[in-house]
Amino acid sequence: MIRKLLVGAAVACFCGFAAAQTAGAGATPLKIEPAHAWADPTHAMLLDVAHAGGRIVAVGEHGIVLLSDDGVSYRQAKHVPASSTLTAVYFADAEHGWAVGQWGVILATADGGETWTLQRSDTSIDQPLFSVYFKDARHGWAVGLWSLLLETEDGGHTWTVAKLPPPPGTSKADRNLFHIFSDRSGTLFIAAEQGLVLRSRDGGASWEYRQTGNKGSLWTGASSADGTVFVGGLLGHLYRSRDGGDTWEAIDSASTGSITSLVTKGDRVQGVGLDGFVINGTSTADQFTAHQRPDRAALTGLVVSRSGHEILLSKDGILKPE
Repeated sequence: MIRKLLVGAAVACFCGFAAAQTAGAGATPLKIEPAHAWADPTHAMLLDVAHAGGRIVAVGEHGIVLLSDDGVSYRQAKHVPASSTLTAVYFADAEHGWAVGQWGVILATADGGETWTLQRSDTSIDQPLFSVYFKDARHGWAVGLWSLLLETEDGGHTWTVAKLPPPPGTSKADRNLFHIFSDRSGTLFIAAEQGLVLRSRDGGASWEYRQTGNKGSLWTGASSADGTVFVGGLLGHLYRSRDGGDTWEAIDSASTGSITSLVTKGDRVQGVGLDGFVINGTSTADQFTAHQRPDRAALTGLVVSRSGHEILLSKDGILKPE
């Protein structure tokens, strides 16, 4: 179900997860099976990518985890105990990383992504996790469908469900949480639907909702070196906060394609999105520049290799430079 949603249409890369609300209802719990080895996994749908020291680690459908030490050649991880679609990956250091995805799966590695262990899953309902973040090798969070927020203080050996307050004017916390990240001060942010950003200034002990002024889903976020915070999402909407999330201003992304990933280096901000858009700007720019690939590929991730060249991820796998 999730794979069909993700591959079937561009919007399904992220928003299609909402259809999972009916996927798990009344379904027989499934058994989590290990991922298979594929002849050419670089053409599989990939949804997120991270650095593990100098290594690049990308994750996607069928539980595929790809590793590259040179940004050119890729190999599949030796052992991944789940074939669920993996939506996000994060490394706290060169060795310790986590990946999350369908059926609430959380995987962990302690050897730079070569082998993984299953820390959590829930096959009674398909409540996928969309993002994971660790501030160090012990303290982390994972977020997903229907305000699902999990936290750990022991490197993921145990995960507990954190209760979120309802959004203003509502009685229930039921927003989809798409991406969790932090700024340089350690403040946590979660990009969510309906233009909302959740913020915690006490290490996740309490959360508050901040409104960007947009009504669409926000799929991604990042913080630049000067502490400026960005979130982006549907239809190329991009917002910036210079005061730690108190207030937000709209930035012209020069893109109409929904933004699926944002990355920063120094004051430089880059992003990718659906319809083949790649955007570039700085933390102080009021307008970004955008380039649209002729193939209009549904881009899902961006990473820069050790040699300095950009690598793009998409629903059709790793893309070659134009």
